[in-house]
Amino acid sequence: MSIAIDLTGRTAFVTGSTRGIGRAIAETLLQAGAKVAIVGRTLEVAEDVASQLGAGARGFACDVTDPASVRLAIDAAESSLGPIDILVNNAGLTRDNLLIRLTEADWDLVLAANLKGAFVATQAVIKGMMKRRQGRIINITSIVGITGNAGQANYAASKAGLIGFTKSVAKEYAGRGILANCIAPGFIETDMTGGLPEATRSALLESIPLKRLGAPGDIAGAVLFLASDLGAYVTGQVLVVDGGMIG
Repeated sequence: MSIAIDLTGRTAFVTGSTRGIGRAIAETLLQAGAKVAIVGRTLEVAEDVASQLGAGARGFACDVTDPASVRLAIDAAESSLGPIDILVNNAGLTRDNLLIRLTEADWDLVLAANLKGAFVATQAVIKGMMKRRQGRIINITSIVGITGNAGQANYAASKAGLIGFTKSVAKEYAGRGILANCIAPGFIETDMTGGLPEATRSALLESIPLKRLGAPGDIAGAVLFLASDLGAYVTGQVLVVDGGMIG
């Protein structure tokens, strides 16, 4: 038996989708038939990526630390592609340091990008989803938001906050046909992990039962499941995609 996932007629808005995990998510949703807003900090880059991904993709500029920028990008995307059915809050950043050395500026920046940005974007799309009585909110958190990590108090707090935010949205809007879930990636092959020293990488692989880092497509597949009708009875959950690292 074959099961085809068809998102034809749906529109997705994916933050941080010009590279890495976000780009893989956007490409996967496009392949399933959705129209996708490619969202990055620079319009030129976002439009270039959209042109590479092909028909159905459009590029938009957005600074997720700036609420006005988030709202403007969503308005522009809906004007161009139609009402947003699938919101993927993927954009985020790190400013790592030991707690004693962590500045308030780095704390505020990480919380603004990773948590407040998701709040603003969700709030901007939720009214339309309520009227249509359907919608999917998918927030990309991290296993660090579950386990914590030395040197990442700000990042861990933002990702843990995103989990609590998602569960609250799920409870508030389930009655309106809106599903909200998190995906918590483990260590994924990206530009960031590509720079790990070999000894660090080897030790990391030993801690992962599957003995490999994840691929961006592993996260994209999880997003596709939650965005599709296959995930129609899933809300308020944290789907951990980490190769078995945290059990």
